[in-house]
Amino acid sequence: MTNRPSWLALTREISPAIEHCELTHLARSPIDVTRARAELEAYEGTLRDLGCEVRRLPAAPDMPDSVFVEDAAVVLDELAVITRPGAASRRAETAAVADAIRPYRPVAAILAPGTLDGGDVLRVGRTLFVGVGSRTNESGVAQFRRMAASQGYSVEPVAFQGCLHLKTGATLVADDLLLVNPAWVDPAHLGSLRAIEVDPNEPFAANVLRIGDVVIHPAEHARTRRRLEAEGISVRTVPMAELAKAEGGVTCISVMIAR
Repeated sequence: MTNRPSWLALTREISPAIEHCELTHLARSPIDVTRARAELEAYEGTLRDLGCEVRRLPAAPDMPDSVFVEDAAVVLDELAVITRPGAASRRAETAAVADAIRPYRPVAAILAPGTLDGGDVLRVGRTLFVGVGSRTNESGVAQFRRMAASQGYSVEPVAFQGCLHLKTGATLVADDLLLVNPAWVDPAHLGSLRAIEVDPNEPFAANVLRIGDVVIHPAEHARTRRRLEAEGISVRTVPMAELAKAEGGVTCISVMIAR
């Protein structure tokens, strides 16, 4: 693989209460906790295979969504912003994540009435696109803009529809290339980057985690994977069927810290 930073990946044990997770766009269906834990282990194994150090935080039995650690923090090269999740039930999740990040970054925090979910923040170079929807509000974006601007980043709000977070519908697969579900996110709102569209039969296939020149992608979305590979993207697949029932994707279950 080409030049890439050394990464620390923070993950979190799956709560035994995950079946009581917040849901916005999906109907509730039974989640097999044993299979979900196996999916997390496979994901962590893939991260290690790609050269990442993985640190798993303890489970939070009273926090059903706590495995989705991405929403608790946005980690930049110079600063970590601890979020204030849009779902009130998730706000207790941030304390443990903040404690884990403090040895690696100065920490700032979003305050009321602002809300910000990490899943709504898509970084493209020094530009941070922030989805404004049910979980991230304008006050959260304004606070985040001030924090990010102090470190030389620009923040651009993005409208989207039909999905939980901006990164449910669009992620970066190469420096100049997006993977997008255009029904949910208009790629024209994300600058001048080229875009690969997901297969129409796989609406949730736009969420990938990029590690260097490899992307981690849900194994369930084979048609979209073939589109990525046709563009020369190296893909590693992981099972996500159970975690997807909780509106989770591959970016959702880690906080990536470059070192």
